Amino acid sequence: MVRTTERYENTVIVRSFKDIEGTDRHVKAKSGTWESKRIILAKERVGFSLHETILYAGTETSMWYANHVEAVLCVEGEAELTNDETGEKYTITPGTMYLLDGHEKHTMRIKKDFRCVCVFNPPVTGREDHDENGVYPLLTEPEPEPASQTG
Repeated sequence: MVRTTERYENTVIVRSFKDIEGTDRHVKAKSGTWESKRIILAKERVGFSLHETILYAGTETSMWYANHVEAVLCVEGEAELTNDETGEKYTITPGTMYLLDGHEKHTMRIKKDFRCVCVFNPPVTGREDHDENGVYPLLTEPEPEPASQTG
């Protein structure tokens, strides 16, 4: 059984990238600089979201997760990460992780198509895209209706 929006005892969520392609979980940025497969979302109610994101070579994206903490693990490609608050620059290549736990404004300059796995807390809903300030809005899922009691 695949769990979708409710919590079930003794169930496992199994989901492939192929399952996600072409659905509302496959988000393409309005900016055209990235796309993201949203594997686990807020509606799964596990306390985080998990995404595979691809940023395209030759692009630059400025971001500021004012409402979220993000951990990123690069699995393919190369990018330069700039902490826009300090000017520090980092080369990010496969096997490198970075953590934005202080809501740092940052810019990614993509040298080679950059594929990464990202974890967000609080979890995203899947509808988010960066606004004019590079921020994901803090969206939430409605609480599930309690199961009716029959007796």
